[in-house]
Parts: sequence; C-alpha cells; structure tokens
Amino acid sequence: MTKNLPFNDHVAEYEAWFEKYPFVFETELAAIKEIWPVAKDAMSLEIGSGTGRFSMALGIRSGLEPSANMDAKAEDRCIETVRGVAEEMPYQDQQFDIVLINFCISYFENPQKAFNEVFRVLKPGGILIVGFIDKNSLLGKYYERKRHNSIFYKSANYYSVTEVEEKIKEAGFINQQFFQTLFGDLESTNTIEPLSPGYGKGSYVLIKATK
Repeated sequence: MTKNLPFNDHVAEYEAWFEKYPFVFETELAAIKEIWPVAKDAMSLEIGSGTGRFSMALGIRSGLEPSANMDAKAEDRCIETVRGVAEEMPYQDQQFDIVLINFCISYFENPQKAFNEVFRVLKPGGILIVGFIDKNSLLGKYYERKRHNSIFYKSANYYSVTEVEEKIKEAGFINQQFFQTLFGDLESTNTIEPLSPGYGKGSYVLIKATK
C-alpha cells in the first residue's frame, strides 16, 4: 500500500463514516461472515486492517497496517497489528490459513505484487478473501465522481471485477468464487442487505479463492 495516505491524519473522519452508515458496514460484515471458512484455530490476517473494526468482528487477531494512528486504534480493539505494506509483508512463507483484503486494494501501489505476497504467506489450501467496490457499479461510479472533493477517495484507484480476477489468477490462486451485495446507494441502505452469487448488480463484491 502507498505510504503517504490520508488515513493517518484523519482517523476520526474514518471512524465517523461507519457511524454515519451503520447498515453499510453491517451488510459488508455479514457478507464476509457468510463466506468465511469454518476452520478451528485457523491463523488469519487482515491486510490494511485500519482501525480494526472488521478484524474485531471477525475474530481476526493479526493485522498489517501502514498507518501508525490507525494501528494504535486497532490495538485498542485488541488486534495485534504490524506496521507494513502489502507488497513487502514481514511474514514467513506459508504462515496463514486465511487472508482478508477488504477495500484496501484501491490503495496498493502494486496490486499484483501484493497478491503475489499473499500467495507466499498462505499455507497450501489457504483461503484469500478480497472485498472491494466494483468500479463499474453504482457506488463505484459515485466514488469516482466524488474523487476530487474527498479526503479519502482522491487517492484511490478503483478496479473492475475482471481486473481483480486476473490479478488473483496471475498470483497463482484457483477456484475463484464471486459474491455481491449493496444494491443501492449509501443513503438508502437502512437494513442488512442479502448476499448473492456472482457480480454485476451489487456494488460490494467479494472474491474467494484458494491457494
């Protein structure tokens, strides 16, 4: 991930977004939980763990985060975070059973290198879950329009599902599965929305793949 991002200086604004759109967060969290592997004592890692909201809710205890202030907030939530970037992860080969990358692919300097690194640190048969906003979706187009007036969006690079799929495949992953949710805009999301297979209708897409 890039090293000069707005998150370190705007933790309060980042946290406020979740309070403003609680059902968006709950929908995304429910979607991840629905496809999360059932594996007792699995070693899991969230890349770009931020303030630890998703990690805490999912029971992930290890996080990789480049921002010191976001890192500190995650530590308050009992997430053991390591400072670092996805393209050069400070972990041993085949260390984890599950790796979650949620939203932060938009801020990677080199997404392909990041996926290659995930492949390296996953055990054989390990699971990668990637969550992101499809750039061709309703929210993807909304964020693109808001880019120049937003603290967070202006430094983001959005990808289509096909683009992410190709990078995951290039890294060596197999058995990609696609899921989608968030079918309306942010303001109208006032309940936890269902998760559906495939992509092309929902703005929030999850890809689950196997090493």
